[in-house]
Amino acid sequence: MLLALAANIGVALAKLAAGLFTGSSALLSEAAHSFGDSSTEVLLLTALSKSKRRADRVHPFGYGKERYFWSLFAAIGIFASGAAFSIYEGLHTMLGHYERASESLWINYPVLIIAGVLEGLSLRQGVRQARGAARRHGRSLVGYLHDPDDPTVKSVVLEDTTAIIGLVIAATGVALHQITGSAFWDGAASLLIGLLLVIVAFLLARTCEILLIGQQADVRLIQAVDDRLAQQPEIDSVVDVLTMMVGTDQVLLCVRADFVDTFTAGELEDACVRIDRTLREEFSELDEIFIQPTARSDAAVRARVVARYGRSLADERELRDPA
Repeated sequence: MLLALAANIGVALAKLAAGLFTGSSALLSEAAHSFGDSSTEVLLLTALSKSKRRADRVHPFGYGKERYFWSLFAAIGIFASGAAFSIYEGLHTMLGHYERASESLWINYPVLIIAGVLEGLSLRQGVRQARGAARRHGRSLVGYLHDPDDPTVKSVVLEDTTAIIGLVIAATGVALHQITGSAFWDGAASLLIGLLLVIVAFLLARTCEILLIGQQADVRLIQAVDDRLAQQPEIDSVVDVLTMMVGTDQVLLCVRADFVDTFTAGELEDACVRIDRTLREEFSELDEIFIQPTARSDAAVRARVVARYGRSLADERELRDPA
């Protein structure tokens, strides 16, 4: 990511120089876009660093959600530094009917081509990283990017994809400006780049919002844990399973189960320890596990489960596996 940061700063400076020299709104917007990406990468590096701290007395569940917090700031940075300036510059150029000489506009093309090559290399690396994360979770690349547990991966892929689309839009605006002699098309390209950044910022912010509020783990993990619990000889019935993402590949698991009534208190403790160990060995994502003995006849607990899922876990399991 440090190499990508250095490349982004270099590209941003080149775009800025070309935009100021030629007066291209599209290039100035792309410069703001690249500077915004650079600040975003600084925030993502901060997220990666802070989220690796070990759990302590103040944060007993660790600092995994630091990634969500700083990624949210990155989304805000994309909106503030890139989108706002691009939209303003585009509208200013379009509504001002400002005509600029087009003789020097050709200078923008080499800058855009170099930027495209660098952004393409960065995107390839980002996609490779995202594909690896998706493979570890047993999901498709599209599915993982739509609902990731690590927003920094989604941020990098979306930023690089947006950067390439922005370069195409900028090149089109510059070309139309050069052909028609009207800066209107340059401004229109700038406006489109700004609107594109607004969409990207919203998508990233929405992902961070869901994770910060407390999103449950992948439904396939929940179902697999539920099935494994139901197979334990000490458990008569699984009453409730609660999960929450507390970081990348970190899941908090809370289980309410009705244990076989003939067990003594000591045997129940031993069973909980064994089940905890069994779950951790099979599901590496589980970070903290809490197991609470609960009678299946507890009406209050059943009501909360039904209110949450629309049915009891027993009914859910029967629908999933009728046999």
